[in-house]
Amino acid sequence: MDANQPKQEHLLALKVMRLTKPTLFTNIPVTCEERDLPGNLLNQLMKDDPSTVKGAETLMLGEMLTLPQNFGNIFLGETFSSYISVHNDSNQVVKDILVKADLQTSSQRLNLSASSAAVAELKSDCCIDDVIHHEVKEIGTHILVCAVSYTTQTGEKMYFRKFFKFQVLKPLDVKTKFYNAETDEVFLEAQIQNITTSPMFMEKVSLEPSIMYNVAELNTVNKAGESVSTFGSRTYLQPMDTRQYLYCLKPKQEFAEKAGVIKGVTVIGKLDIVWKTNLGERGRLQTSQLQRMAPGYGDVRLSLETIPDTVNLEEPFDITCKITNCSSERTMDLVLEMCNTNSIHWCGVSGRQLGKLHPSSSLHLALTLLSSVQGLQSVSGLRLMDTFLKRTYEYDDIAQVCVISSKVKEEY
Repeated sequence: MDANQPKQEHLLALKVMRLTKPTLFTNIPVTCEERDLPGNLLNQLMKDDPSTVKGAETLMLGEMLTLPQNFGNIFLGETFSSYISVHNDSNQVVKDILVKADLQTSSQRLNLSASSAAVAELKSDCCIDDVIHHEVKEIGTHILVCAVSYTTQTGEKMYFRKFFKFQVLKPLDVKTKFYNAETDEVFLEAQIQNITTSPMFMEKVSLEPSIMYNVAELNTVNKAGESVSTFGSRTYLQPMDTRQYLYCLKPKQEFAEKAGVIKGVTVIGKLDIVWKTNLGERGRLQTSQLQRMAPGYGDVRLSLETIPDTVNLEEPFDITCKITNCSSERTMDLVLEMCNTNSIHWCGVSGRQLGKLHPSSSLHLALTLLSSVQGLQSVSGLRLMDTFLKRTYEYDDIAQVCVISSKVKEEY
């Protein structure tokens, strides 16, 4: 081909437009008092303005809708929708038209075309339309590649492409914190911040636990027998606002009985977040599997199953302990020793034989004690000795109990 020969123009024209919902029209109210110089002129102009709400002209929000003026922002978790139109601008009949739409991300290339079959022919001034949808699951640069191939009346095969680049932004900043209770319960705090420029309606924020745990949401309160959200009836999250969600996870019975299962790194589950923005546009985000490092308890773990919150001064009260052999290989022969402190006095015989405790097994132990000092007292002074290894395990500050005088309790 001669280099000076002009480039041949294509018979087809390609148009690509993003499909988004319109926005409510807003205006800036300009008003004054009747005694000011303009008098009632400005108020009358607002009443005559067709974009204002009749009877509430001073509101910025109007009744009209505004079509999108630009491409806008696309956020992770939203659905990207685009309208693709191929129009025959010539006076010829074009044959074997194939329109292909691919989305190139940083990690993969996705085919978004609804059909891979070619259109037999396209007459003059006619068009081929297609609407594509894709749930955005990656942040960063995305390139929409639209390719069109066709055959002219003379049998010449033609081909052209167009590229549309856009950025996918992160809508939410999610931070998690784990709190380990004295029991096997785990408390998860999820801090969710809206880092977009528009309010969000938080439709659902839930935790999908792993197979090892049961979950209880702690984001509601009971009022008159009904569960009411702690965030109120309107769960809107304004731009740059942060909200904390709390969940309690407890190991299932079959896993809780196996001491070695919940050691080390365990998978907790994943957060599922659903929100709505302008005119109900929906977005959804799922975190990766959340993991936490389970606390180490050594060879032997002692935990409290039951203990009263408040006890009377110098009156015995009962507690129930659970002793677990965290070793997966060796059996222990345990002896329980009880050491009194300045405020806590144990009732019973110290040096009690508990017998053999096999690997990953547990036993429950009922103990009685009393306090000689009022106030918040720490339960301490338990010792477990393994006679096989001649090793002693000390347990102090196991729990706290409020000690009050019996006279104070009678006044209540």
